[in-house]
Amino acid sequence: MQRNLLLPVPYFMLTFTLPEELRRLARQNQKLFYHILFQASAEATQQLAQDPRFIGGSPKRGNTQIGMIGVLHTWTRNLIFHPHVHYLVPGGGLKEDRWISSRAGFFLPVKALSKLFRIHFQNLLRKSPLYANIPKQVWSKNWVVHSLPVGDGQAALKYLAPYIYRVAISNRRLLNFADKGSMEKSQVTFQYRQSDTGKLKLCTLSVEQFTQRFLQHVLPKGFVKIRYFGFFAHNRRPTLTSLKNLLAQEVLPPSAAVQSDPTAPAAPNFLCPTCGSPLNFVRNLTPSVVPRPIARSP
Repeated sequence: MQRNLLLPVPYFMLTFTLPEELRRLARQNQKLFYHILFQASAEATQQLAQDPRFIGGSPKRGNTQIGMIGVLHTWTRNLIFHPHVHYLVPGGGLKEDRWISSRAGFFLPVKALSKLFRIHFQNLLRKSPLYANIPKQVWSKNWVVHSLPVGDGQAALKYLAPYIYRVAISNRRLLNFADKGSMEKSQVTFQYRQSDTGKLKLCTLSVEQFTQRFLQHVLPKGFVKIRYFGFFAHNRRPTLTSLKNLLAQEVLPPSAAVQSDPTAPAAPNFLCPTCGSPLNFVRNLTPSVVPRPIARSP
């Protein structure tokens, strides 16, 4: 992930989760299912973004281009197989050299996005002979999609970084190995933090079980777990550069947002203790109460 891809707009984190009924087949056919998971979720998001009620604007003026940075994640904190994709998405889209912002704190409706995600996934999987093995009820249930506002995207990048550069479990989480002479009897103990309560818990598995849980998260050879869509795609980087210049012109510099006193002396470069941005000198404040001189002892 490159921080220089970020735009000066609000960001959202979209998460698309593969239903439980599909996970056994997905574990046996990882390359196919992971590819469809990426493609279906990206197509569903791009389609819904065209709706004029959300980001699309007037349909007579062509399609609105959004940007998506996706990262595949296959494990829970206790190494259970749980494939899902996280997307970091700017809150808006580009249309005819004009930036259209999404509503404050809202990107797309997740119920509608969930239905589209399911439809696109089903249509793509129909092309595979595996489609006949899918339980029919999976195509009528609600699929899990989440959308969360994440500010300027910086914190979300830090959150996604471990999924990109690390394996399913780090060495510091491995607490104990009890050697009992065989893989079936020897045990591995590791710690993980519950996502709902935040409490630390221990998990003890046989070496065989632990190895199986760990290896199911090794990606197929050559599979790319980070993907870029829309104006973040590698072949559209010139569009991204133009968009950055466009947004730079629209964003008013902090120094122009206040009426500064032209006769004021140059202020030192103080920083805001909350956000770290430079503080701009506006004017000197005259005390409303004149302090009394301190009486001195003769």
